[in-house]
Amino acid sequence: MVFVVSFLIAYFITPVIKKMALRLGIIDKPALRKIHKEPMALLGGVAIFIGFLVAVLPFVYKADKSFIGILIGGGMILVLGIIDDVLHLGPRIKLVGQIMVALLVCLFGVSIDFVTNPFGGMIQLDWYLAFPLTILWIVAIINTINLIDGIDGLAAGIVAISALFISIVAINTGQYLPAILTLALFGATLGFLKHNFFPAQIFMGDSGSMFLGYILATVSIVGVLKATITISLAVPILVLGIPITDTLFAIFRRIKNGKEIFKADNDHFHHRLLRKGFSQKQVGVLCYIITILLGLVAFFISR
Repeated sequence: MVFVVSFLIAYFITPVIKKMALRLGIIDKPALRKIHKEPMALLGGVAIFIGFLVAVLPFVYKADKSFIGILIGGGMILVLGIIDDVLHLGPRIKLVGQIMVALLVCLFGVSIDFVTNPFGGMIQLDWYLAFPLTILWIVAIINTINLIDGIDGLAAGIVAISALFISIVAINTGQYLPAILTLALFGATLGFLKHNFFPAQIFMGDSGSMFLGYILATVSIVGVLKATITISLAVPILVLGIPITDTLFAIFRRIKNGKEIFKADNDHFHHRLLRKGFSQKQVGVLCYIITILLGLVAFFISR
């Protein structure tokens, strides 16, 4: 039911958000680094957020404070993304905002309290280690999704598949509230994807990519990371293999070339495939298939 509600709301409200964005002039204009040739409505993330929120609100009454913290932080990161879509904030301002949201979520009890000891057992972390590690994880995943949102349907499709596999692992390990959050994210993202897959009618914007990355990061902490004791970070890292790998290569590439880490370029994984002659649709489908395969590996590891 959570999936159905979030899917239907996101699916039907996305065209409404598109009209509103066009009316307000919140659009992504074509540019040298960008692939699209016509101005495109932004704020698709608002449709995803509404579908997600409506689907999970009925479960708030039996949720713990970490669940509430995730929802509050989700609203804050969405607002930050909307402001960026409208005003085009600098990367450092966005980074400060992301860190503040991640710190707030830590105060609600969402933190990586232990890591796996490769020689056996677990290593418990005090708050002065847990908080920085948690903030780093949340901010990193937010930006990996943001960076991979470069062609029609790519980020939305990868997040939808990732959310589905993380929800399966969460259910398999008895983490039902995290499963509700990821199923709602799966439905809302899939409903939006119908309007975002090539040829896209609307973009999710930073409001969408940052919200999606934030939910995946926080839910994996309270669900998969706390339940999958023997492998810890392996499940979400595997499922998000494409965006994480692409981000790491982007960082190394920019450092090697003496460029600013936060400065965007057109040399990401999907850009390279496009230059080799793949179409946007082919690149999207190929990345979906790879993510599904990685998700299956993560599922079997979790068992």
